[in-house]
Formats: sequence, structure tokens, C-alpha cells
Amino acid sequence: MSQMTATCHCGAVKIEAEFPGGLSTAARCDCSFCIRRGAPAVTATTESLRILEGAENLSLYTWGTHTAKHYFCKTCGIYVYHQRRSDPAECGVNLGCIEDANPRTHGPIPWNDGVNHPSDRSD
Repeated sequence: MSQMTATCHCGAVKIEAEFPGGLSTAARCDCSFCIRRGAPAVTATTESLRILEGAENLSLYTWGTHTAKHYFCKTCGIYVYHQRRSDPAECGVNLGCIEDANPRTHGPIPWNDGVNHPSDRSD
């Protein structure tokens, strides 16, 4: 398990977390929100995520079931991380915010089917 830090663009927010699969868990989602946001996320454990700087500078966005919690820097607007709806014990951290990580050189990043999320079914 590797521990990494991540920052927003302006540096007001800094977090660290444990990433059980390292950067290999990077993925994109095609739900109505993530498809617009466009940032690939890497899996971290919610329990390990710590806000090192700028907790007061984080803005929270939720919708629908309000299970997923998306956090953005109030100053620069960058999406830093979110607590997942599919598994609240996991967070997705913006790959572009992780120190020394570059989504462009990361290789093919798979897509997850957020459009057909099990929590959206009305069976």
C-alpha cells in the first residue's frame, strides 16, 4: 500500500491518503457528473484520507442520493477528491492532483459505467 499526497492547483488544499493499488486503480466514470468533470480518479481508503492543509477551503457538492461527496477547492475550483457512492469506504482522488503523477503519461485509463449505477435502479 502506498501513501501519497495531493494538492489543488493553487496549493490551498493538501491531502494525503493510502492507495492500496497505487496509481494502477486510475479510472474515469461516465455518470452525469463525472463525464462533465473529466478527471480520472485513483482509489484511496476513506479511513486513511487526511486533510493536511486547507480544510476550510474545501467546498462540498452532493446530489441525488447524497452518498457521494465531491470536494473542490474554493479558490481555484479544482476537484481534489470524492467519497464514493459505490463504496463509501473508498475515495477517488484526482490523478492530476497527486504529486508526481501525470494523467497524460499514465497510459490508457479505463471507464466505469456510472450511467447504469446499481443505486439508480428502481427495481
